[in-house]
Amino acid sequence: MNVLFKALNDPTRRQILELLRTGDLTAGEIADRFDMTKPSISHHLDLLKQAGLVEATKEGQFIRYTLNTTVLDELLGWLMGFRQNDTKP
Repeated sequence: MNVLFKALNDPTRRQILELLRTGDLTAGEIADRFDMTKPSISHHLDLLKQAGLVEATKEGQFIRYTLNTTVLDELLGWLMGFRQNDTKP
């Protein structure tokens, strides 16, 4: 869970997740939308992948990234558990 929160803590990584909400993108397509080096974007993508938030598929010389909502669903379920156990009068 710590890896997940670390991944979500960075605004660049959250922007990448927002981009992937609209559909799959290659690493190059993602990098083109940011004003930073491709190795920096690659680092962000690697952290998102380690957290299980994205999946990477190699297609020839390209890597295509897909949003993995399963991890987010599990996180939301965990957070909602706190609300269900809320004992407010």
